[in-house]
Amino acid sequence: MLIIPAIDLKDGAVVRFVQGKFSKKVYSKDPVKVARHWVSQGAKFLHVVDLDGAFSGIPKNLKLVKDIARGVSVPVEFGGGVRNLEAIKNILKIGVARVVLGTKAVEDATFLKKAFLKFKEKIIVAVDAKKGKVMVKGWKAGYKNTDAFKFCLFLKQAGFKELIYTDTLKDGTLSGPNIKEIKKLLKITGIKVIASGGISKLADLDKLKRLENEGLSAVIVGKALYEGRFTLPEALKFS
Repeated sequence: MLIIPAIDLKDGAVVRFVQGKFSKKVYSKDPVKVARHWVSQGAKFLHVVDLDGAFSGIPKNLKLVKDIARGVSVPVEFGGGVRNLEAIKNILKIGVARVVLGTKAVEDATFLKKAFLKFKEKIIVAVDAKKGKVMVKGWKAGYKNTDAFKFCLFLKQAGFKELIYTDTLKDGTLSGPNIKEIKKLLKITGIKVIASGGISKLADLDKLKRLENEGLSAVIVGKALYEGRFTLPEALKFS
C-alpha cells in the first residue's frame, strides 16, 4: 500500500481545505520545499492538486508544478482544471508522471475514451463522491445525480485499472476514512483503489492496510501530516 502525501496548491501556496470549502489554512508558501521535504522523509510518490484550476477549469499553478516535478526524484501526479487532451500532453511534457482527471472525465465520456486511448496509464480518474453521488467543478456541484459506484464500474469497463476515490464529506475533517464505503467499492468494482479523505491517525492506515488484498493500492494523506497527527516515516510503516 503506497502512502502518498498530498500537496494542494492555491494562490501559489500549500493549503488544506475542509470538504473542499474555502476555509483554507496555509501551511507553506514554498511548495517545492514541501515536496522535497516529503521525499526526504521517504515519500515514493506525490499527489499535487491545483485548487485554483479545479474551481476555474484551467490549471493556474503549472510553473510551480513544473518546479516540483523537476525538483524531486519521485513521480508526481497532478490534477485540477485539466479539461482537454492538449492540456494533458503539455502537463506530461513538464515532467508530471500522471495526470488526474475529474470533472471532464465525468461530463464527457467521449473525451475520456479518447484520453485513455492516447495516454493509457499516464492518466487516472479521481472520483469525488458525496453521499454516493459524483461531485464536479471543485466539488461544488453534483453531476446529473451520477451514482459514484456505477461511474467506477464504467471506468473499469473503459479499461482503467486504478482510480482515486475521495469521500468529500471526509476530506480535510480528520474524522477517519469511510472504510465501509471503500470496502463496498472494492467488492463491487474489482478495480484498484487509491483512497483519499479523512485520514486522522495511524489506526486509520492500519484499517486501510487490511484492504490491500481486496484491491486497495494506495492512500493519499494530507491534513494529518500537515497537522502533525503522525509523521510520514510513521505512516510509511504501513506501506
